Amino acid sequence: MISTRRIPPTPLPFLLGLACALVAGFGCRREEITHYRVPKEPSQAAPATASAPPPSMGAGEVPAPPTPTGGAALKWTLPKGWTEEKGGGMRFATLKAPVPGKLDISVVFLPGDAGGELGNVNRWRGQIGLPAMDAAALGKARKAFTTKAGAIAAFDFSSDGAARSRMVVGLLTTADGNSWFLKMVGDEGPVSACKPEFMRFLESLRLD
Repeated sequence: MISTRRIPPTPLPFLLGLACALVAGFGCRREEITHYRVPKEPSQAAPATASAPPPSMGAGEVPAPPTPTGGAALKWTLPKGWTEEKGGGMRFATLKAPVPGKLDISVVFLPGDAGGELGNVNRWRGQIGLPAMDAAALGKARKAFTTKAGAIAAFDFSSDGAARSRMVVGLLTTADGNSWFLKMVGDEGPVSACKPEFMRFLESLRLD
């Protein structure tokens, strides 16, 4: 025989309490999920960048050629009273003459033809504010003579204006195809005073 006993209804306050408990529990779990922090993965190392140029060389700067030694090194006889200092980079040597005023005397070595005679002469002229010249004018300005080191092409330029600059340069191309620039530049007075001795200095060049 099937029982017909009825289950008494659940009191309303009990249901409300149960509902509140469920909501409160769910809220706590949501709070836990919201504040759970996933530890960050270690950041990957930044990609390696190209190494910077050495302190002695700026960006885009051409490295100095090897300094000539032995029989490839240019030699000379210094005029009386002149002194010599070893250079650095492309400057093989710096010479000092005992005269007051602005004056710089340098010996520079460059491999190959270093841009050619006309290109270098016009670069030097630009350094004292003179315009470029063509090949015909270059031939008239050149004074050529022979030394024990080879043929020298010498040039003498003076700027315009009241404060005049002057430059005397000897260009030597050796048998191995390399170039030597022997340049005296400065104010008109000191350069003029030293020119005779500078020309004798050029005539003394040799490769032992």
